[in-house]
Amino acid sequence: MSRRPLAAFLLVAALGALTGCAGSTVSLQPAEFSNDPACADVSVLLPDAVDGQQRRWTDAQATGAWGNPADILFTCGLEPSGPSTLRCITFGGVDWLIDDSGDPKLYLTTYGRTPAAQVFMDNDKAEPAQVLTDLSAAVSTLPRDAQCTETDSFDGEQ
Repeated sequence: MSRRPLAAFLLVAALGALTGCAGSTVSLQPAEFSNDPACADVSVLLPDAVDGQQRRWTDAQATGAWGNPADILFTCGLEPSGPSTLRCITFGGVDWLIDDSGDPKLYLTTYGRTPAAQVFMDNDKAEPAQVLTDLSAAVSTLPRDAQCTETDSFDGEQ
């Protein structure tokens, strides 16, 4: 094989490999405090699967995504929430504020953790209680400095 066809073959093979991976990275924006060392600790503990959905690569620091398409998105490094009127639930020792104003889309934000973390998920594609159960081990490593005064449960689970 001459050099030109070999180079063309390698180029086509390389482009094919890149094309095969093009759809696998989820593009996200990092949170303001994503470079906090506590977020690095959380990031390395994020599970390979959440609610049975496999983890995907993301292009932003201290983030995670699961499912294809990504139905569960995670971000660490947010400003902690102050007192709130949102419903608060506790899973695995982590308090979460639930914003279901976009139902079936949910925002679940840690309360009393610095920095804060947030999960955005489609309630029609994943079970919130299972998502929080799967993420609680990683998120519980964030320093705790407050807790909800009253907690609720998701569908009777806690």
